[in-house]
Amino acid sequence: MVFRSADLPVLFHQADAIAIRRQRQAVTATRRQLLLLVLGAVLASLPWSWGLGDSFQLTAALGALAYAAVLLVSFRAAGQRAKSHWQLNRSAAEFIKSLSWRYAVHGAPFDSGVAGSAALFATRLEAGLAELRKVGWADPREDPAAGASDGGELITPAMRMLREKPFQARKETYVRDRLIEQRNWYHRRTVVSRRATALWSATIAVLTLLALLMALLRTFGVTHSTTLLGLLSAAAVACLAWSETRRHQPLISAHSLVEEDLAAMHTAMETMVTEEQWANAVYETERIVSPQHTDWLVRHRS
Repeated sequence: MVFRSADLPVLFHQADAIAIRRQRQAVTATRRQLLLLVLGAVLASLPWSWGLGDSFQLTAALGALAYAAVLLVSFRAAGQRAKSHWQLNRSAAEFIKSLSWRYAVHGAPFDSGVAGSAALFATRLEAGLAELRKVGWADPREDPAAGASDGGELITPAMRMLREKPFQARKETYVRDRLIEQRNWYHRRTVVSRRATALWSATIAVLTLLALLMALLRTFGVTHSTTLLGLLSAAAVACLAWSETRRHQPLISAHSLVEEDLAAMHTAMETMVTEEQWANAVYETERIVSPQHTDWLVRHRS
């Protein structure tokens, strides 16, 4: 049996779509702010002014517009709260996904011997989502425009079908479609983060070296201009801020550790975990891949 993301509840897909949209908004707003700040610095450093009349300076006006646009983008981003909604909906989506997998393959607390597992699933799900509502998560089911999803849709036919399979079928499906899939995802993200770290580190180093060269030239009186020095500094700061915003460096360490833990769990599930130990093994795997665990690793490995 194959179990994919399409087999998860409608509520997961709603929260996932909102998280992706909000992430795009948050990243775009930060990118625009940094680019506009650099643009303002470029316009301020131009050696010509393009004057109109006796007092109006076109380049200065364009620079002022760039800084005003920064304030406008910042004000709009504060009102949208894109980053907060992105993180809350990502937490909701991953919580729903994790709980659905645990239910479908008899992971704790939905062990094979548990009576009323469907009711327990609904109770646990609503309790977890209620905690997210306390910190500002907006339930898509309460938004008519998002499309309602009643309680019956929380357990999909594919989830029921997988839950009814024998242990070996559930184990093979979980290892292949969840554990290995997540392990590969963390590996891909580690590779992407390493490439991005190398790119931005090299860019910042080049800009800083050029700024150092300009500072040395001014020190020995070769040049008296500070325009290019200020522009290089602004560009380096913008690159550094973008790199820190994307958190590439701490994510490399966190994702590598998660990948190692999943590799160890994969080996254990294939060789040592019995049916009696299965429920706890699934629970531990879902804890490892949870966003909260990754965030904890990022904070402590930064």
